[in-house]
Amino acid sequence: METVSKRAAAARVLAVRPVGTTAVLAELLGLHDVLALQALLLEEPLPGQVDVLAAAETVMVKADSPAAARRMAARLLEMDLTVQSHAEGKLVQIETVYDGDDLAEVGRLTGLGADGVIAAHTGQVWTVAFGGFAPGFSYMVGENQVLEVPRRSSPRTAVPAGSVALAGNYSAVYPRKSPGGWQLIGRTAAPMWDLSREQPALAAPGDRVQFSAVRELVEVAAPHAASADSETPGSGEPDVRSGLLILSPGLQSLIQDLGRPGHAGLGVSSAGALDRSSLRRANRLVGNDPSAAVVESVAGGLRVQAVGDQVLAVAGAPSALTVVTPSDVPGPEAEDEETDQSEQVREVPMATAFALLDGEILTIGAPERGFRSYLAIRGGAAVDAVLGSRSTDTMSGIGPAPLAAGQLLGAGAATSSNVVGNPELQPDFPDTGVTVLEIVPGPRDDWFDAAALESLCAQDWAVTPRSNRVGMRLDGQPLSRSRDGELPSEGTMAGALQIPPEGQPVLFLADHPITGGYPVIGVVVDHQLDLAAQVPIGGSIRFRWAPGYGLPTSFSHSSPDISQTK
Repeated sequence: METVSKRAAAARVLAVRPVGTTAVLAELLGLHDVLALQALLLEEPLPGQVDVLAAAETVMVKADSPAAARRMAARLLEMDLTVQSHAEGKLVQIETVYDGDDLAEVGRLTGLGADGVIAAHTGQVWTVAFGGFAPGFSYMVGENQVLEVPRRSSPRTAVPAGSVALAGNYSAVYPRKSPGGWQLIGRTAAPMWDLSREQPALAAPGDRVQFSAVRELVEVAAPHAASADSETPGSGEPDVRSGLLILSPGLQSLIQDLGRPGHAGLGVSSAGALDRSSLRRANRLVGNDPSAAVVESVAGGLRVQAVGDQVLAVAGAPSALTVVTPSDVPGPEAEDEETDQSEQVREVPMATAFALLDGEILTIGAPERGFRSYLAIRGGAAVDAVLGSRSTDTMSGIGPAPLAAGQLLGAGAATSSNVVGNPELQPDFPDTGVTVLEIVPGPRDDWFDAAALESLCAQDWAVTPRSNRVGMRLDGQPLSRSRDGELPSEGTMAGALQIPPEGQPVLFLADHPITGGYPVIGVVVDHQLDLAAQVPIGGSIRFRWAPGYGLPTSFSHSSPDISQTK
């Protein structure tokens, strides 16, 4: 009875920590309360709630504005989780061949031996606590801790899809080939992630999993189509008679829109354009819907040829835009017999709508400043939507493949106006000098002492070539933690500055993993993420604490006037 009373009294949010300006992190006593709060928030969303992400001991709630995030802190602390009875999830059976490379080592670490590990793994029901790392990768908690083992000291560069693994108190199945440091004990053919299903994840948070040992696996054929989800009329299947032929994609060119928020529980980040304001500007100029899909290109070099007459605009990093009319393409003066039929070349301005006539070729030059360019075609890029978005997620592999030479990118029908927009002024873009970004304290700034917090903002951090859409890897004087131990995995977001053990910050961008186990010291304010996305490789970043941001490090039941904090 005493245990029950203590459990009932503790069934509440213990504290709430801000995560940047548009999210909060609720800390709870354990998995039972995590699942209860997640279920409550999904059933009765808070005002302004955009996404909910459960983790080991926390639930992160993303809001649509800083004001909504501030109001959430007080609301979360008021919730009584003892009255919340979340529905028991479905039971998923997973057949497993127990022949993993680390089975013997796990047997040694646990003292159970290989046969004992198999018996312990199949002899209990596992509950999916949260998703993360990759779509379909579910962190499962067992009924006991007899299989608690550390991660491998040296992660594998490639773990086969279907690998059944253990790490800490969790078990999981790798849904696709990827790097990983978990202990491998077996393999399964169960399709952990399948976009052709109504619920793509085989085991979602709250579901229960029972593993069973088998001698061999029955391979299940992959579905014929796993990503068809076109939702905008006329913008799915490309019209082969109208669009852009990719002559060269440059260093990297991807299809992006405003992303796919709301799927964090499945392990799917929002992805989307890194410079959202430039994407919106390009779409405005050609008369598209604000969220129409465009081409995001890095460092110039993109060359496209019009198939049919097209209306285009390029926004983002200032670059030379060159249009070539080949000699075999009639120009506007083709009826004049005196016209020189040699190749014609003209320049077109940035942030201005222009026509690219059938057969003409557009080349985007290397940026004068900035890093990413956004090419909009009137009607939007016609590609299939996946989970409501046409964005490419480079971390999970969801969405269209990177553009390739010889590919025809069709024009869709995602227009919002019958006319094109007026030319627009663009903001200043960063160069290889120092770009200042404002940050607010992170949810785990208390893992660092005053010296580390001062050092974060007292030096220039170089953007290394290892940076990508997942995150910007920075180099400088390492930051030291003030405490030892491991941080249980918890939700994170774009803009988070995560500090791995070596002390070099990683600034998460749109394709970041949705959960992380390294402390977040600070978070770039949301409205400066577009600027961060334009800092080129070799440039430098200096962080500055945002003025006038008065949120305390965390809220608790003793914090006064939480809803009034600004």
